[in-house]
Amino acid sequence: MGIYPKAQKRNFAPRAGLAYSPGSDGKTVVRAGFGVAYDTYFTNLGALTKPPQIENTFRGDPTVDTPNYLANGGIRPDQRPEQLDEEAARSLTSAYIQDQHLPYSLQWNFGVERVVGEDYTLSARYLGTRGVRLFTQTILPLVARAHPQKSLPTFYQRPAQADLDALALTLADIDAQPVSLPRFANAGFGPLIYTFLNRGNSIYHGLATEAKRRFSNGLQFIGAYTWSKNIDDSTADLFSTLLSPRRPQDFQDLRAERARSFLDRTHRFTIAWVYKVPWYRNSRRWLRKNVLGNWVLSGMYTGESPQYATVQSGLDSNRNLDGATDRVVVNPDGADRTGSDVTALTNSGGDVVGYLADNPNARYVKAGAGVHPNGGRNTLPLRGINNFDASASKRISIGESKAVEFRAAFYNALNHPQFTPGSLSSVRAVPSNITRNNLIPGHALFDRPDQVYDSHAREIHLVLRFTF
Repeated sequence: MGIYPKAQKRNFAPRAGLAYSPGSDGKTVVRAGFGVAYDTYFTNLGALTKPPQIENTFRGDPTVDTPNYLANGGIRPDQRPEQLDEEAARSLTSAYIQDQHLPYSLQWNFGVERVVGEDYTLSARYLGTRGVRLFTQTILPLVARAHPQKSLPTFYQRPAQADLDALALTLADIDAQPVSLPRFANAGFGPLIYTFLNRGNSIYHGLATEAKRRFSNGLQFIGAYTWSKNIDDSTADLFSTLLSPRRPQDFQDLRAERARSFLDRTHRFTIAWVYKVPWYRNSRRWLRKNVLGNWVLSGMYTGESPQYATVQSGLDSNRNLDGATDRVVVNPDGADRTGSDVTALTNSGGDVVGYLADNPNARYVKAGAGVHPNGGRNTLPLRGINNFDASASKRISIGESKAVEFRAAFYNALNHPQFTPGSLSSVRAVPSNITRNNLIPGHALFDRPDQVYDSHAREIHLVLRFTF
């Protein structure tokens, strides 16, 4: 582990494209392309992960631990980072900066576009993207002490006490195992060394179709439908959301993280239009043109498949000192979208040897301490989008160069409750790390987005503008 990571200097990023118009009418175009693009490092990755011999935090209450702290010169020279010996530096190491390996993406597409009549254009495209060497937040030394080969069982029917007494593995046995990899523990490192390894991958395939009408006779519209699938093993590698944990459940088993991406939306349909009403548009009478005419109506409809979130136990089930990532036990025979807490089961000696699901018919069961969660990432659909926005504007001309324009915009015009964790008609930030109680089985808020997220009630914006 060197102090100064090596930079990556040879990033080959070719791009190639092709456009071909068959025939002689020029109304059909075939396009194809391929490209490689590189990402960059987050600015704070290096700033927050300096080795202790360069920057360290001095912990303690000077008024208690160090009398006359300031009078004696504050931090003593022997407490400064550059004075640490190798053994002290290893024990204080809590982060690791690896040599630079920039994430990159492979992108390819193929599409056909056709002009129909004079005003319409139809297109269909296949889009593919593969992400390689994506960042994954990792705590290097930690291992899961509860894993598929050594885990306490979860029962759906209460076993006899004799059966519980026959179970040899206890929670105490699991907790007695080492939590750090030997190569780190034997070298004198602490158990928590955070880093961002480039070992994540993603793949996206999508069919994008589009129909457009150019502005003609006062009407313009564009409609689009996308069918796609996005799969990855890491999405939110920083603390940006509670819906998808930012670290793997088992730091030594990234393969178990491969699943539907947090960014996946299977279906998305949108249509937007602008209609300049024709009545009295060319009237020479000022009153008719400016009171009855000069109206513009526009709107947009969006229909989208739901986002999927990760069902979580809310505790350190696999006993690797990280309770923010552990998922749940999935009961394949359970009813969809139902969850259950568990009750600890003990042998005659009082040792915890397993757990009993409070609701044996639930699909998602909380993984108790010492249980290996077998549930995957992003398995619980939240709520989709079914949204309609509309607006109307009226222009009143004053002479040849001046005008007054009034506009009314209705977001979620039908006031349809949509309990989704994001925004519908804007790009403003929405807090998504407030609670994860709706993702924890057995909690009263489990699968209750109506109790957690905003309904996105209708908004009306009124605008008055004077142009001159």
